[in-house]
Amino acid sequence: MSIISVGTAYAVHIGEGVLQDLAGAVPAGVARALIVEQAAVTAIADRVEEALRGRGIDVVREVVPDGEAAKTIEVSARLWGVMARAGFTRTDVVVGVGGGAVTDLAGWVAASWLRGVGVIQVPTTVLAMVDAAVGGKTGINIAEGKNLVGAFHEPLAVFADLATVRTLPERDVAAGLAEVVKCGFIRDERILELVEADPAACLDVTSPQLVELVERAISVKASVVAADLKESNLREILNYGHTFAHAIEQLENYTWRHGDAVAVGCVFAAELAFAAGVLGRNDVERQRAVITSLGLPTTYAGGDFDEMLTVMGRDKKTRGTTLRFVVLHGIGDVHRLEGPTREQLRAAFEAVTG
Repeated sequence: MSIISVGTAYAVHIGEGVLQDLAGAVPAGVARALIVEQAAVTAIADRVEEALRGRGIDVVREVVPDGEAAKTIEVSARLWGVMARAGFTRTDVVVGVGGGAVTDLAGWVAASWLRGVGVIQVPTTVLAMVDAAVGGKTGINIAEGKNLVGAFHEPLAVFADLATVRTLPERDVAAGLAEVVKCGFIRDERILELVEADPAACLDVTSPQLVELVERAISVKASVVAADLKESNLREILNYGHTFAHAIEQLENYTWRHGDAVAVGCVFAAELAFAAGVLGRNDVERQRAVITSLGLPTTYAGGDFDEMLTVMGRDKKTRGTTLRFVVLHGIGDVHRLEGPTREQLRAAFEAVTG
C-alpha cells in the first residue's frame, strides 16, 4: 500500500484494501453524498455507501451508462436534477465509482454544481487509476469532439484499490497499460524496461509488475500535475499521443477503447517526430515494439487524411489555426512540434494507416 501526493492538493491511495480508508477523506460537515456509478461495479459502490453511511452521511446513488455514453450534457443534467431534489449544498460531495468516463463525469458534475463541491474518485480500471481519476481534469463530450466541455477540479482524494481490477478482462488491462507506457515514453524509462522484460507478467492483475507499473505511472502524472495544475505548459506532455487518439475516438463514434486509440496515437506522434527529423527510427520502433508486446494496436484502418486533419484541428492544444503536437526527441525528451507541414502529417498518417 502506498500514498502518492499530488503536491499539496490531495493524495492518491494505492493498494489492495485502501477503500477502507475512504471515510477518513470525507471533510467534516458533509451531510450528503452522490455516488455516480456504473452497473458493473455495484458491489464496490455498496462498500463505498457503507463507509459513507458509517459517517452519518445520507447517500444517493445513480447508475450511468457505460463508457463515453455517460459523458453527455443529458446525463449531467439528470445528475444535477437528482442533487437539486436531494438538497445538495456546497458542503456535500460527489463520489465517482467506475472507469475513466465515470470519474470524468463525476468530477464535472462536482465542479459545476453550485460552482464547485468536493469529489472523491474511486477508479475501478487500470486506465482510470493511472489517467482519468488523477489530475483534476473533468469533462464531457459533444458531437464536435471529446472533452471539449469541462473544468479543472481537483479531487479531495483518489482511492485506487487494486483489488477492484482483479476481474478485468486482459484486453481492458492492456488498454489501461497504454497510458502507462505513455508515461514510460515521456518520463520513466523503467516502465518500458518492465514491459520489455516480461509483457505477460505486466498484463497479470495479480503480479508485482502490474502494481509497480500502476504506481510508477501515477507518480509520473502526480509530479507533472503538481507542477502545472491547470495545463498552462508542462502538463501538456501528458497528452502525448492524444491528439490523434481523440480524433480516432470521435471518428469511430467512441466505439474504440481509449487505450487502444492512445496506443495508435503514440505511434502516430513518433512517426510525426521522425518525419520532422527530430526522432530516430530506433526510438520509433521501440515504441511500436512495446505497444505491440501488450497486444495493443499500432494501426488505424479508418478515416480520411483531410477529415483527420479537420478533427485534430479542434484539439485543445491547437492555437488559432496552428496544430501543435507533443513529440519526443528521444525517450524522456519531450518537446512540442508547432505547425508541422502537410507532408510531415501525411507521412505519419500513412505510417499508421497504410
